[in-house]
Formats: sequence, structure tokens, C-alpha cells
Amino acid sequence: MADTFTPVDYRALFHALPGSYLLLAPDGTIIDNSDQHVAASLLPRAKAVGRDIFEAYPSAPDSQRDLAASHEQVRRTLRPDTMPLLRYDLERPAELGGGTEERYWQITHFPLLDEQGQLQYILQIPQDVTEAHRASQVATATQQALDESQQRTSFILESLPVLVWTNRPDGTPDYFNTRWLEFTGKSREEMKNIDWAEVTHPDDRPGLLDGWAKAQATGEPFQYEYRLRRHDGQFRWLLIRNVPRRDAQGRISMWVGAGNDIHEQRLMVQELLDANEQQALLADQAVQSYRQAESQRETFQALFAQAPAMIAITRGPEHRYEFVNPAYQQLFPHRQLVGRTVLEAVPEVEPQGFIQILDQVYQTGETFRGDELKVQLERDASGALHDTYFNFIYQQYRENNQPAGLLAFAFEVTDLVLARRALEKVRNDAAQALGDASAG
Repeated sequence: MADTFTPVDYRALFHALPGSYLLLAPDGTIIDNSDQHVAASLLPRAKAVGRDIFEAYPSAPDSQRDLAASHEQVRRTLRPDTMPLLRYDLERPAELGGGTEERYWQITHFPLLDEQGQLQYILQIPQDVTEAHRASQVATATQQALDESQQRTSFILESLPVLVWTNRPDGTPDYFNTRWLEFTGKSREEMKNIDWAEVTHPDDRPGLLDGWAKAQATGEPFQYEYRLRRHDGQFRWLLIRNVPRRDAQGRISMWVGAGNDIHEQRLMVQELLDANEQQALLADQAVQSYRQAESQRETFQALFAQAPAMIAITRGPEHRYEFVNPAYQQLFPHRQLVGRTVLEAVPEVEPQGFIQILDQVYQTGETFRGDELKVQLERDASGALHDTYFNFIYQQYRENNQPAGLLAFAFEVTDLVLARRALEKVRNDAAQALGDASAG
């Protein structure tokens, strides 16, 4: 008995293939397509077969040019050609609601040859990669935002005129900003392996090492005043503070530290103290002056011991406060700063010329430094302006190579200015007393 075979319906088989396929004549005429291609293209097969591919599936001129170039590459080389990522939007038929769908495709054209090796068909296999492309765009945008945030944070840390560093949870140092490198004359790698006992003044070593060890054991912030050897060999007084950062579980994830050079302030206090001690040898009037100066010295010394830096960040040409630290906010306990412009939050500085200074720094990028500059501020909601003195820096910061805002760093030195005036008075009184004693 002869075997019988059921003829294969190859057209039906082609239609049912598990993929999106479009069969073209060498000139681009549509021969047939698979069911999945019909579904993806939103065009019935009857409206596509027999038409030129660009007539049946119109697209932007750039897309048509790239598709035509790929067809020509297959015709010329008789080898498969994979196109770069192609955007081809689909027009929904009116019966499906109309409108346009933005879609992205990865398209490969395969040559199908006859027995003589001549090109008979071009098989187009488009893959819809819209979701993957969008996910890639989101990932790229997210990474760009992360990179910009990291660059901005790095710029701020490197621009601050203070010594900034971080430690791992176990206390091992892992970052020092440029101010540290300038102060010590060492590289970042050398800083990570520095012997702090060796560069700290012998009188201050026990307090520094014991205090840091206690902070690590208890997890409490650490603050200390001590002398550290600078790159030129001079010991300079520093005020440092190191605080722990904790994760959601309360575990220490890092330590963040900042230090200020307070050497001149300490010398001023010592000079004031020495002058007062000399005054103690004079008459009753000089002794009384000494007691008054000693009281002032104690007040100023307490202030210098704390000496918190005031930091603020403003954004845009209108100088809107984006960040202020507690020390800065403490200047204006009765005011809301963040979210408001400097002119809105502190209007009394406008007639004093500070808005013009901020505008100049923002526009030119030239850093402005003020030493013991007097500013009249309303600090107690009384409406009265009080003379306040600051050492401060206004510095432009940039994003995407464009001015983005200003960084303000300040120390209030009101008491320091008053101390100098008191010292001058003490010196004048001492000179007068000595002159009177010589005359007697």
C-alpha cells in the first residue's frame, strides 16, 4: 500500500510562524506577511500585499531613507543587513480608535536566493524593542541625574573653605577635600595613612586620641580644639567636629567631619589675656580694666571655642535660598529662609549693597571675600537693625557649565571686632597709666 502525504500549506504555515515576518520582492513590493506582523503593524494583510512597502507603511523621510539603504545593501551584497535602532510610529486605523503610537524597532533584512543564486525575495524581520528602548532611556536619565548630583556634591565639598573629611563606620578615613591637601601638603593617598599623633602637637595628642576613641565607642559626635602641624611646619589651632551618619536601622554608615582654622582667633584671645595680665601690675584703675577685660576674654573664648561656620546655598539669578545650615538659620530665628530669595527673606541688606554683590558674583564668577564687613541685620523681630560683623566668601557654583547659584560661607566676628577695640582701649589705658607713673 502506497504511503499518502497531506500536502503542506506553506502560505498558512508562513502566516502562523511565531514571529513578525514581512516578505518582499527585490523591488520592495510586499508579497506576504505573518499574522504577528499584521497584528504589530495594525494594517490588514489585504491592504498591504501587492503594494510598495513605503506606500503601505509610510514613515518619516529619515526612516524611509535608512530602510531603502538596507534594502540596497542586501541587493548589492546578497548578505543579511541589520539596521541601527529605528523609530517607526504606527498609525492606528480609525476602527481601532485612530492616533499614533511611538514605536522603536530593530530590523534585519535577509536575502532569499533562487537555485541560480539570484535574489528572489527579501525577508524583513522587525523586532519591537520600544519597551527596552524606553527602559534604557530611563536608566540613562537616572544615571545622568545621579552623576550630576554626585558632581554637585563633590563641587560643594571641594569649594568649601573648610577642612572636610569622612570616615568609614570603623573610623578609617576614606575622603579628604582639597583644603586638607593644601593644609598638610600631602596627597589624598598619604592622608588616608597619616599618623595623626605624629602631626598633632604633643600637648593635644591625648585629648584628640582619647576623644575620638570615646566617640567611636559611644557613637556620639566628637568636637575638639587642637594644634595640627601645617605643611610649612607651623602648628595651627583647629576646631574640628565629627558626627555619625546612621542608616534606617540606626547603624553608623559613615562619619562626616569638618574643621576650621581658628589660629588667629586663639592668638587674639591670648594677646588680650597677656595685655590684661600686664595691666594687673598698674594702679586700681588698671586693675579694674583688667577685670573687665578678663570677663570679656572669657566671653569671647567661649564664643571662639564653638565658632560654628555659617553656610548657605542659593540658586538662580534671583538668589533663592536652597539650603542653610543651623548656624546660618540661627542668625534669623524668626524668619523662613529656604524657598525665599535673599531680597524677600533679608530685605534690609538690599540698601547696604549686598544684592549687587551677589549679582556680580553670579554673573562674573569672581569670588567675593569680605573681612570683618559690617552688616546691619534685624535679628530679633524687633524691627531694629543691629551692627553685625562677618568674615565671608561668596562663590559661584556651576551646573552643565552654566552659573547655577552661589555658595556663602561665613564666620560671625562681631565679638572679635569688639575684642580688638577693647584691646586697643586697654593698650591706650596702659600707655596712659605708665605715662602718669613716669611723670609721678
